[in-house]
Amino acid sequence: MKSITEIDNIGSRTKKDRIFLGLVVLLSVVTVSPIVLIIFKLITKGYKQLNFGFLVEKMPDTMQAMTAVANNELIPGGIANAILGTLLMVALASVIAIPVGIISGVYLYENQGKWMANLTRSVSDILQGVPSIVLGLISYLWVVKHITNGFSALAGSFALGIMMLPMIVRSTEETLKMIPQTLKEAGLALGIPYWRVLFGILIPTGFSGLMTGILLAVSRVIGETAPLMLTALGSSVINTNISKPTSAIPLVIWEFYNDPNMVDLIWSSSLLLMIMVLAFNLTAKQVAASRK
Repeated sequence: MKSITEIDNIGSRTKKDRIFLGLVVLLSVVTVSPIVLIIFKLITKGYKQLNFGFLVEKMPDTMQAMTAVANNELIPGGIANAILGTLLMVALASVIAIPVGIISGVYLYENQGKWMANLTRSVSDILQGVPSIVLGLISYLWVVKHITNGFSALAGSFALGIMMLPMIVRSTEETLKMIPQTLKEAGLALGIPYWRVLFGILIPTGFSGLMTGILLAVSRVIGETAPLMLTALGSSVINTNISKPTSAIPLVIWEFYNDPNMVDLIWSSSLLLMIMVLAFNLTAKQVAASRK
């Protein structure tokens, strides 16, 4: 039989466990509550304007919005120019960042411990922490002033590409580290050239890890506003010319914010942007899960 002291100790430990569990649950609820409230607010405020026309029509002007608000109607038009601009600039940024990021990650993997690799890794880590407005300013000085000679989708893509690079570089390096070294050694032992080992064995084997890093990098930059204000500027018309100013969803949200008649469109645009980011993150999670 257990003594009274042992029973008291068990009861005390049980009580402490329950208190700690309650504290963990409480802090978890506090942590999750803000995002739940944000999502709830976006859905309740933004679902009314979110329709097919919102996706395929260009932005309304102030007079159209004012008339609709005065008549208690839905604001006509949509943000097709911003949606197309976002997809265009993210696609161009991916074309810029993905090859450079993967090649840099391979270099870091193959040259671990060398001073140049260590320097590259440190620069990549520092770049990941640089504020986006600073990268936008650098892109303005390098691209807008001296290459495109004006605001453009290309300049915006360059800024977003710089922001994507660090995550792609590090995810590539870490993914390649997880691949058994014997796969590489077996390919080289068969006399296969190194570039074929790289593109035929290592990268296909780590494809899911590379894809996860790319999707997370895209989801990070798709909602950036500050760099695009200094590079793409924005446009009220649908534009597919990469050398001309182009709009994006974050930019039109800022424009709607400055016009009191467009308030309803802020919520719908934000809801659409959240859905896009959520889709990229869920896709990245599914791809990462497929690695197991």
